[in-house]
Amino acid sequence: MIRAKRQSSFLPKEVHPLKRTRSLSLAALVLLTLFAAGQALASDVVDALGSPLALDGPARKVLCSGSGALRLLTYLQAQDLIAAVEDIEKRSEARDARPYFLANPAFRDLPLFGEFRGRARAELILGLPEAPQVIFKTDPEAGTPAAELQEATGIPVIPLDYGNLLDRREALYASLRTMGRVVDRQERAEAVIAFFETTLDDLKRRSASLAEEDRPGCYVGGVGFRGAHGLSATELGYPPFVFTGARAVTEEEAPSDRASHAEISREKLLAWDPQYLFIDLSTLNAGERAGALYELKNTPLWKDLRALKEGHVYGLLPYNWYTQNFGSILADAYFVGKTLFPQGYGDVDPAAKADEIYLFLVGKALFSEMNDLFGGLAFRPLSLTQD
Repeated sequence: MIRAKRQSSFLPKEVHPLKRTRSLSLAALVLLTLFAAGQALASDVVDALGSPLALDGPARKVLCSGSGALRLLTYLQAQDLIAAVEDIEKRSEARDARPYFLANPAFRDLPLFGEFRGRARAELILGLPEAPQVIFKTDPEAGTPAAELQEATGIPVIPLDYGNLLDRREALYASLRTMGRVVDRQERAEAVIAFFETTLDDLKRRSASLAEEDRPGCYVGGVGFRGAHGLSATELGYPPFVFTGARAVTEEEAPSDRASHAEISREKLLAWDPQYLFIDLSTLNAGERAGALYELKNTPLWKDLRALKEGHVYGLLPYNWYTQNFGSILADAYFVGKTLFPQGYGDVDPAAKADEIYLFLVGKALFSEMNDLFGGLAFRPLSLTQD
């Protein structure tokens, strides 16, 4: 039995260009010419109240509210524009799988403007030492709703759809482009989009010619979703499987090309008996006597699983950490591809590829640092001797 959970998505209103209602005077035309570059950045961006955004040039200070908003700004190499941060950026955790934060630990020293998941506080924003010109907000109705936040602060709030790299890729790209126009990082936005497209094409190409019988059954367990989970927690439409053409055993019952968290029964996993088992290392946060690794080591029920007997159990970097970390998704995909289809990945060192991905997206090679946080268990076979 599979019980699936889907995250809600925000679908933005259609964006309309600014409509002109009266003739422009000569003076207005002169002013328009002077500010044309700045206005072009934002004239097709609509705020939370439905009004076209008007700035006299690129935004110089911004806030990012909601899951993943600051990550996208970091991808655009515009993190220096941040005026303040949510409380999640100020926490000290033993394990943190957010590459954008690991590459920018100075976020912790910035002023606070609210709580994570979009719970921005108007009184903190109005008291900031540097006033933001724009607030970017993902999942606009979560936490403090975008329109309510804009009315309380008088600062334009730009709703964004975080999207994903599967069925909502265009939403992600639209958000990157919107951010890019507002902060004058259009070229960088296009470079990030091209990077995603080139990388996904490369992953697809490497195993495209393999016959179905050459694709062993695999399963990913311990997948994080608003916290740590055990072996039964998986993801239908798991992106690293989709991108590499891997055959997920869950597809036998619930085919999916859209990621959604799911809980599966022990009986199903035993019946599927996957040849390869991947573990999302966020499961380590479940506690010393809990989580997927503890279960595999200490539950007799699992000892006859084919993957365990043949030593085909591997660790993956967590990627669903304050929503999806796209760099980690791609890094995990290269390791999955290398493990399942070595003939197509002979030139790939997954750890080096992860560093290449992180370096491009967040400006720092982070595989070793992240791997150390998770016990050095990523991208390697896991030892499952009993605790």
